Amino acid sequence: MIKIAIVDDELLAREVLEEYCSKINNFELVLSTGNPIEFVNFIQENKIDLVFLDIEMPELNGMGILRSIIKSTKVILTTAYSEYALESYDFGVVDYLLKPIKLERFLQAINKVSTSKITEPETNKEKEELPIKHDGLPITVPFKSILYIQSFGNYLKIFTDTRMYLISETLINIITLLSENFHRTHKSYIANLDRVTKATRTYLLIEDKKVPVSAMYKIVVFEKLEALAKP
Repeated sequence: MIKIAIVDDELLAREVLEEYCSKINNFELVLSTGNPIEFVNFIQENKIDLVFLDIEMPELNGMGILRSIIKSTKVILTTAYSEYALESYDFGVVDYLLKPIKLERFLQAINKVSTSKITEPETNKEKEELPIKHDGLPITVPFKSILYIQSFGNYLKIFTDTRMYLISETLINIITLLSENFHRTHKSYIANLDRVTKATRTYLLIEDKKVPVSAMYKIVVFEKLEALAKP
């Protein structure tokens, strides 16, 4: 899946792009926001393959974000103004879409993304086990036994049915090794959504533990839970 973010302070523009993205099978929308600062914070801890980025926004405009964006993230600019076009290509943007954006033009832009070779890293997802080093030895932990993972300084705590493992790793790296049923719920937590027994506005209940859900991740997490609940 190609992980997508939309950053635009115009609600209508975001809704149009959200609708277009929903038509693309291998697109997963993980963030849609009108707050550029929220995006900057999000991308520091989460992998984004492609962002649809507005230029004229309050607080921080798109050109400012382009100057500091992670290089592996592809960018399609969306704007009502054409004067930034030449400058934007100095940053290697995939395309430059003028509003209002038509579906045909949107499809042309994402075809360029395909040729720019966005790929996901090779993972261990097919094996249904998480490879870790514990006490200096390589072991594997079955996905189905993992309840949740918590960031703990420079380490992670992996909570399973039988015990807790403490490993030296980051959340952003370990989630690429997990199956689609695992998701960030908070800047410090990843939950196994298959093990959730109750969901509230602020936490997920897994066994007898409450895993916090922050506003940044709430919409995507609840959408994932709803999809898993469908027969």
